[in-house]
Amino acid sequence: MRLDSHQHFWEYDPKKHEWITPEMSRIRRNFLPADLSPLLQDAKIDGCIAVQADESQRETDFLLDLASQNDWIKGVVGWADLKSDQLDEVLDRYSESKTLVGFREVLQGRDPAYMLQEEFIRGLRKIGQRGYAYDILIFPKHLAATLDLVKKCPDQRYVIDHLAKPYIKDGEWKEWKKAMAPLAERELMHCKLSGMITEADWQKWTPGQLIPYLEIALELFGPERLMYGSDWPVCLLAGEYERYWEVIEQFTSALSPSEKSKIMGDTAAKFYQIP
Repeated sequence: MRLDSHQHFWEYDPKKHEWITPEMSRIRRNFLPADLSPLLQDAKIDGCIAVQADESQRETDFLLDLASQNDWIKGVVGWADLKSDQLDEVLDRYSESKTLVGFREVLQGRDPAYMLQEEFIRGLRKIGQRGYAYDILIFPKHLAATLDLVKKCPDQRYVIDHLAKPYIKDGEWKEWKKAMAPLAERELMHCKLSGMITEADWQKWTPGQLIPYLEIALELFGPERLMYGSDWPVCLLAGEYERYWEVIEQFTSALSPSEKSKIMGDTAAKFYQIP
C-alpha cells in the first residue's frame, strides 16, 4: 500500500488558523478531500493519513467525519490535551473509532520543558496504553527534551514529523544529525520525510539541497522506520505536490523495491496499524 503519511484538511478560518500568516496567502483557503484526491491518484498513492492542524477536539471530529466519507483517508492523527484531567473521558469517546490512529500537539510552539511535565507524561502513557501512536512536531531545539521524554515513556510508538525541521535553508545539518542520532537508536522511534521544502528557501530550493538530510535520515532510521509524507497543503508554499513527491521518488529509486515500498507506504501502514 502506498501512503502519504502526512497531510492536512481545513476549512479556512482567520482566527482558528492564525498561524497562516499573510505571506502564506497561497494556503489561505479551504483544502478538502476533493482537492487532494486527484493529486494522490496522479502519484499512484492509495491513501493518506490526515493530521491535525488545529488544537481542538472539534478538529479531531472534523477529520474523522471526512474519513468516514472518503475511504482513502486511512487514518486520522487527532488532537487531545494530554495534560487534561478529562483525558480518559475523551479517549473513551473515541474508543470505538478504528480510523483514529494517533494524536499530536504543536510542541514546536512550546518550551522544550513542556513535554517533560508530569501531567504530559501521564497523558502520553495513557494514549500508549490504548494503542495510539504519537506524532512529535518539534524544532531541533526540542530534540534533547524529546530524548528525555522517550526515556520516560520507552514503550510508546513515536514518529518525528518533518525530520524535526532541520535548518535546510541555512544548509546546517551536523548539529541536527548529532541530536537526532540517539533518538534513532530507539526502535520505536520513526521519522517522516515530510515538510522539507518549507524549511528550505521557498522560491530557490533545489532537490540537491534536500539530499543530505534524506541521506542522513536513511542512515539513522533505515527504510523500515521512514515514511513519505507530503505535508500538503502547507507544501504549496514552496512547491506543488508532485514536485516534492518526485524528489522522494527519485531518492528512493536507488533502493531495493522492498526498501522503497517501506518508505512509500509500508512503514506508515505498520506504524499506524492500517489494515
